[in-house]
Amino acid sequence: MPIWKKPIDLSTLNATNDQTASQHLGIEIVELGDDFLRGRVPVDHRTRQPFGLLHGGVSVVLAETLGSLGAYYASPEGHNAVGLDINANHLRSATSGWVTGTARPVHLGRSTHVWAIELVNEAGELTCVSRLTMAILAPK
Repeated sequence: MPIWKKPIDLSTLNATNDQTASQHLGIEIVELGDDFLRGRVPVDHRTRQPFGLLHGGVSVVLAETLGSLGAYYASPEGHNAVGLDINANHLRSATSGWVTGTARPVHLGRSTHVWAIELVNEAGELTCVSRLTMAILAPK
């Protein structure tokens, strides 16, 4: 059973990223399931740190983008979602290609959501795990 409470599709999700940091970094939302979002970021001149590796902050931007979008679309109509806390453990580096993240809810409460986001390289190896806590704000 789908968790989404607002109308959602890939074109809407990608349009949400227009004129944002996500667009600047090349983040794309590539798949939408009943209970997950999947997106990816290129490992290129925009996203590498000086030593040629995907910047850890970019991994966090991808994780927060996916979890935030998920929380927003899984919250009731008229509600908003804002980040409260994010953490990330960087497990393996990436130097080229794409890193793909999958966000799934751990908890969908009335006032908070917790999302788990796993990032993998093109070989399917885990590069980063992240957990995002979102506040769900009722309309004023």
